[in-house]
Amino acid sequence: MIRILVADDHFIVRAGLQKIIAEIKDMVFVAEAVNGHQAVEKVAAGGIDVVLLDISMPGPDWLDVLRSIRQENPKLPVLILSVHPEKQYAVRAIRAGASGYLTKDKAHDELIAAIRKAAAGGRYISSGLAEQLADLVDIEHDAPAHEILSDREFSVLVMLAKGVSPADIARRLCVSPKTVSTYRSRILTKMKLDGNAQLVHYAIRHGLVDTG
Repeated sequence: MIRILVADDHFIVRAGLQKIIAEIKDMVFVAEAVNGHQAVEKVAAGGIDVVLLDISMPGPDWLDVLRSIRQENPKLPVLILSVHPEKQYAVRAIRAGASGYLTKDKAHDELIAAIRKAAAGGRYISSGLAEQLADLVDIEHDAPAHEILSDREFSVLVMLAKGVSPADIARRLCVSPKTVSTYRSRILTKMKLDGNAQLVHYAIRHGLVDTG
């Protein structure tokens, strides 16, 4: 039996996933979390075989949550769930150690297949993501500007684009406001942007933040 933790701050999403899992004979919904801290705590408590992790929960950045889970249990598979298209976050998720990346509009059968593959120790790679990973080998120099950022810089970029204040970013990342300012400067330099307005425009144009 595959024991599943669902980490998502939306009740409807958690309830929907619980309903889907309940219909599968070899799976069971054993725990849920509404933020990154809870997800890490539930993993530490044990009894979980696969984590379904949303990337847009309040609290710690999803990349930090993923790292914390892997530090707690390096072999525990984590599947990333997102409303964002694969091309925006999937490669970074796989590089960070995720066992797969699925958008929330995927068919139920695809989700179940991904869970089973992850639980068996494999990685769920869609055809679209496979093409992205293959392209990186040949055209790394043509990648979007945000791909050259470190994971922490990328997290700061997304939060700044969402309008999160530097003070709140510092609290979420457990760093000083001065450190956040340093990250911002590095981001602007690496991406050749002139300020927050261009940063926000870039993030929206590349689908890194929701515009609704």
